[in-house]
Amino acid sequence: MVVAASGGLSAVRWGNPTADAMSKGADGTYQAAQDPGSLFNVDKAIGARKLWSKQDSSGQALTGQGVDVAVLDSGVAPVPGLDGLGKVTYGPDLSIEGNGVLTQQDTFGHGTFMAGLIAGRGTTSPSSDLAQAPAHVQLGVAPDAGLLAMKLATTDGSVDVSQVIAALDWVTQHPVLPDGTRVRVINLSYGTNSAQAYLADPLAAAAENAWHHGIVVVTSAGNGGSAAGQLTDPAIDPYVIAVGATDSNHSLDGWAPNRATVASFSQVGSVGRHADLVAPGTSLVSDRDPGSFVDVNNPSGLVSGDASGALFRSSGTSGAAAVVSGSVALLLQAYPTLTPDQVKFALTSSADPVQGASPTADGAGTLDLTQALDAAKHLTAAGHEASRLQAAAVQAFPISTGQGSIDAARGGSYLIDAAGNTLSGEIDVQGTRWGPAAWWRATSTLSAWSGGKWLGVTWTGGGWLPNPGGLSSSRWSSSRWSSSRWSTADWSSSRWSSSRWSSSRWSSSRWSSSRWSSSRWSDSVWS
Repeated sequence: MVVAASGGLSAVRWGNPTADAMSKGADGTYQAAQDPGSLFNVDKAIGARKLWSKQDSSGQALTGQGVDVAVLDSGVAPVPGLDGLGKVTYGPDLSIEGNGVLTQQDTFGHGTFMAGLIAGRGTTSPSSDLAQAPAHVQLGVAPDAGLLAMKLATTDGSVDVSQVIAALDWVTQHPVLPDGTRVRVINLSYGTNSAQAYLADPLAAAAENAWHHGIVVVTSAGNGGSAAGQLTDPAIDPYVIAVGATDSNHSLDGWAPNRATVASFSQVGSVGRHADLVAPGTSLVSDRDPGSFVDVNNPSGLVSGDASGALFRSSGTSGAAAVVSGSVALLLQAYPTLTPDQVKFALTSSADPVQGASPTADGAGTLDLTQALDAAKHLTAAGHEASRLQAAAVQAFPISTGQGSIDAARGGSYLIDAAGNTLSGEIDVQGTRWGPAAWWRATSTLSAWSGGKWLGVTWTGGGWLPNPGGLSSSRWSSSRWSSSRWSTADWSSSRWSSSRWSSSRWSSSRWSSSRWSSSRWSDSVWS
């Protein structure tokens, strides 16, 4: 997804004819066991299924129980595997569509796909049985983790950087959900082409601020391949976990370090800042969002031969980031005291180098959850060795305060309304003048949000409960923007009810997660 101001919802290539063909049985039906990109094979390859057979200190299976992952994306639709079981909590809808008609519906489809990879649960069997679930049962990496859905993007993926910053501030300030569980992970499957340093960039600073307040932030590295020269924003921030993608090359054992390659689209950074690790990211299968923009416009993404019609296929670093977010949830259930720095250390110190890959492409290597769990165990043990590892895990990069330009953070991608007006300059999506110093004081002290107001301006309905993060309802289906509705709200002298990505602004940007169907998004797509 890449953001309007941050590039938009990370792109991916939806569908893959080769993968689709090899995953069919003799009778033409879909066979997950034969599909390298099925959740069954991805979970097995990274070691997630081995972890599900283990237990935490209270005797619960390591399936992500008690850990919530915030998905800041296009929303999460109540599709099979993501409905029921109290899995999804809906935070405030910060999208342009948050007008009560389309509130919290994933009209784009990207967020639903990522949520399925992270914590889809296509079964109601006991958690202890998940390790033995058959291949056809769709199970995300952390099938019992909770999800906090924060809708930011509209039907066509439109979203401004200021909306992402506001959402990051909201989750950081309100990590405790109505049921008492806590958000420990934020998944950002998108990025912008911001060229300013992370120390000045407000989007990077907002993500880093969440990190310093105890939340692990996982970002996609981008889909610009080796030509980009740097990662997308906020993956440019060295504190967060930047994830690149590996390619199985359509082989059932193709995710192994000695067989996998770094995907051609996976963004290659620099010696100073590159992906921290890589994870499966090509031809992944997850939840379809029927009727969404992605679904309607990318029919090749539908997994053919699947009788349920519930599965979709895509490639990109967006999906790879989601795989890592689910993995982090498993580690945090096993060892709840891990700090974000320690989680990152456990993942990177245990990763397996990809054969023949440059460190600027694969970072520490490819995800290995079995070894990461062992590394986490050593980090949390008592004694000299644990103390040494804990000291080694501490990141000491200069801290970003985001005093640069919010317009530069947009990386050249802007919201354009029906009349051709561009949301640009040092203003947010409400048309309010951006004040970096005031914003940093508020976000760093966890005071950016007060009720439904962000930085003193109404963004969503109130109705907060006394406990931090509590809402008058755990779902916001009936919430409204307090003083006006987005469909008629004036933003900086122009209306945005039908805003779209400017077709002329996408020539130098990529959807931070990959490619769509068999072609790249081009300027003409967004006219």
